[in-house]
Amino acid sequence: MSTVLSAPAVWRAQKTIVVNGHTRHRHKSGPISVGFEPPQANTTLVFGPSALAASIARTATLRNAPPEMLASWGDSTLTQVEWLIEDGTTFALSQHLQALADAERTSFAGRVGAGITDLLMNALGFTWRDNASSLSGSLTPHADFIYADGAVSGHGVVLAEAHGSFAASVTMSRIGREAKRKYLRQVRPHLATVSPHGKVIHGYSIAFGSKPGTAGALLHVAETLISKPRGRRQPPPQTVPVLNPEAVPTSLALSTHRSNFSVMDAPGIVRWIDWVRDGGERPDDASPSEFIRIPYAGRTFLCGVEVGWPFSGYPDLLDDFWHPRWWPHLRRSRMVRARRDEFTGWFVMEEKAAERFLNALSAIVRNGRDDIPEVLELPRLDPAGFGFGGGETGLALPEGEYRYALYRDGLALLGSPPPRRIVGHKVWLPQEGMRTD
Repeated sequence: MSTVLSAPAVWRAQKTIVVNGHTRHRHKSGPISVGFEPPQANTTLVFGPSALAASIARTATLRNAPPEMLASWGDSTLTQVEWLIEDGTTFALSQHLQALADAERTSFAGRVGAGITDLLMNALGFTWRDNASSLSGSLTPHADFIYADGAVSGHGVVLAEAHGSFAASVTMSRIGREAKRKYLRQVRPHLATVSPHGKVIHGYSIAFGSKPGTAGALLHVAETLISKPRGRRQPPPQTVPVLNPEAVPTSLALSTHRSNFSVMDAPGIVRWIDWVRDGGERPDDASPSEFIRIPYAGRTFLCGVEVGWPFSGYPDLLDDFWHPRWWPHLRRSRMVRARRDEFTGWFVMEEKAAERFLNALSAIVRNGRDDIPEVLELPRLDPAGFGFGGGETGLALPEGEYRYALYRDGLALLGSPPPRRIVGHKVWLPQEGMRTD
C-alpha cells in the first residue's frame, strides 16, 4: 500500500549553517604566492531559498552546453529547493526527497553541495568563476570550480571542490573525511599549476551533508595552509601588482557571464561570448537582445525577453504585459509558471552590471578577436540574500514583497514578483552596445 505525501510548507525562512569542521593542509613548497592571506572560512553561513537555488543553477551552467539547454537546467532550481527542503531556520530535508528514486536523491545532494560551495565562495569574497575542467584536458581528477577576485586579486585563482551527501550514514566525522579526501585527491595536486585564468595559489574542498529525517546539517571546509617560509632568513618581500579594483581577467568575465546569460535565457549574447572565446562562425550582427527594466528592492534589474516574448518590438505594450493574464502564455524561459498562480522566480541582472559587461562585449565585437583585452573593468556588488554571520551582513530582508539573492557579479534570482510595473525596455546590439528603446 503506497503512502500519499502531503505538500509541505514552502521554504521561506533563512537557514543558518555552522562550519562544523575546518582543516588546513600544508603545501610542500610553502606559500605559493607570498603575501596572500586567505579570508576566514570558519564561521556561520546564512542563506534563503533563492540564494541556494541560484547557486545550484550557477554551478550547473558553467559548461559549454547550448544556452537553451542550460536555461532549462536553471529553471527548476527554486521549485526543487522549495519542495525538497523543509521550511524553518534549521536545515532539514523534506519528506518528498524519500519519494524520489535513489539516483535522483544522490543527484540532488550533489547539486545542493555545489550550491553551498558557491554560496560559501561568494561569501568569502570571490566573484568570478569557471568550471575547473578548463584546468586540464586530461582524465586526472581535479576540483569542480575555479574562482577569482577578493583576497586572491593580484595573486592568481583558487580551486574549489564540492561534495554533498543526503544519506543515513552522514556523520560529522564522515563529512570531514570526505572533505579531506577530496582535497588531497582533487585539489592539492593542482596547486601552483597555471590555469587559463592564472596561477592556482590556493584551494578548498567543501563537504556538506544532512541525514534524512533529522534536523541539522554538517559543513566541513578543508583548505590550503598558508605557512611561513622555514629558516631564519626571511625572503625578500614580494610586490603584488596594484590592480584596478574593477579589473577582472577577460577569460573569467566571459565564463561567468556565459553562465549568467544562459540562465537568463539570452542565447544570442551567449553565442557572441562563444565566438569571442572560441572563434568559429560569427553570429548575426543585426540580431539584438531585448530586456525589460524591473524595479526591485531599491535597484533596477534587466530581465531577458529574447525567447518567448509576446510583444517583442512593441515597448508601448510593456505595461499591458505585466497583467497576470499573460503569465501562463510565456514559455518556460521566463520562469513564470501558472502553477497555482504563483511566481516561481526570474533570473535577472542588475542593470549597471549588465550594461558594463555588454558594452565591453560590444567593444570586443567591433575590434575583432585579434584585439581582445587581457582584463575588463566591471563592477562588484554587495551580495544580498546570503552571507556570513548575522545582522552585520545585511541579510535581514523585508517580509513579503522582497525575496531574492544578488551576487557580486550582478546576477540575481527574484523569488517574489516585483511590486511595481515594468519601467522600461532596453536593447543590446552586438556592434553598438546597450541602448534604450
